[in-house]
Amino acid sequence: MGIHETLRSLPTFPSELPTLDPAAAPEDPADFFLDWLREAIDSGERQPNAMTLTTVGVDGVPASRTLIVKDLDERGLHFSSSRSSRKAEHLRLHPVAVMLFFWRPLGRQVEVTGRVRALDAETSAADWRERPSYDGVDNPDWQVWVLQPTRWEFMQATHDRRHVRIEYVREALDWRRAQLLPSERHIETS
Repeated sequence: MGIHETLRSLPTFPSELPTLDPAAAPEDPADFFLDWLREAIDSGERQPNAMTLTTVGVDGVPASRTLIVKDLDERGLHFSSSRSSRKAEHLRLHPVAVMLFFWRPLGRQVEVTGRVRALDAETSAADWRERPSYDGVDNPDWQVWVLQPTRWEFMQATHDRRHVRIEYVREALDWRRAQLLPSERHIETS
């Protein structure tokens, strides 16, 4: 069997998948995300807080890596890294990023796009001290960043590949919510 046939024959999602009713989606995408994150935790998913973070370099080329989200509060989604890392350099030049969460056992994916800013030194020091490898020595190179969402997209997989997708876009102080069709056309839901 060639690679094409092998790839086409691979299993996709579990036989039982949750459903998503777009009309029942919460008004606040952060609440929606926290509900799905809790369900991923409850499902036994390994590292449900893992996500792919994509940044943009000085040359305009995107770069992705897997990190964990540390918190979600009124400021946004927190993650951390060394101030001397490639991602830190990217964020200084282009303070935007995309986070992608994927929970295969639930057939769910969440994409979060937004502006990124560095948090204060006290928050970064506290995060460093909470690391499993903390040996009592502080690391002044450590930085906690926060992604402030401007767009969220929630996708619930279906076996017929007509996945249910809901997009939230920040407009002033509110969120505009729309269901996305597979063709990327919008259907207003609020």
